[in-house]
Amino acid sequence: MRTIVLAATGLPGILMTAALVVVVCFWLLVAVGIASADSLDADVDLRPWGMGGVPAAVALSLLTVLAWLLGVGSAVALVRLLPAGAMSAALRTLAPATAAYVAWRLTCRFVRPLHRLSPDEPGPAAGPAARGRAV
Repeated sequence: MRTIVLAATGLPGILMTAALVVVVCFWLLVAVGIASADSLDADVDLRPWGMGGVPAAVALSLLTVLAWLLGVGSAVALVRLLPAGAMSAALRTLAPATAAYVAWRLTCRFVRPLHRLSPDEPGPAAGPAARGRAV
């Protein structure tokens, strides 16, 4: 347990831990009703990153959770499997970047099936009939 806490709160794992805390706080605000799950959609377009089709908060939350799990998990595995030394330190430094890349690829793969559950929001309506409607 101590190894997990040290991996999550030591460098470079603390960066992913801080991002995870932000995600948890955001979803707590959504649960209370202060924020909405689609509040990031106007600011972020994730289609170029391969994560479009679901609310941005869902895709970014999934990315953060996967990156944290993979980053902390790989740090713990490296501490347990490799003896202390220069090679171990180099691998522990490289592990978070690799974890972030793998998390991004997994997020792209996990988001694909969610397209059916969360259809893309339509763009702004145009034309005289749309302008005359009350919003």
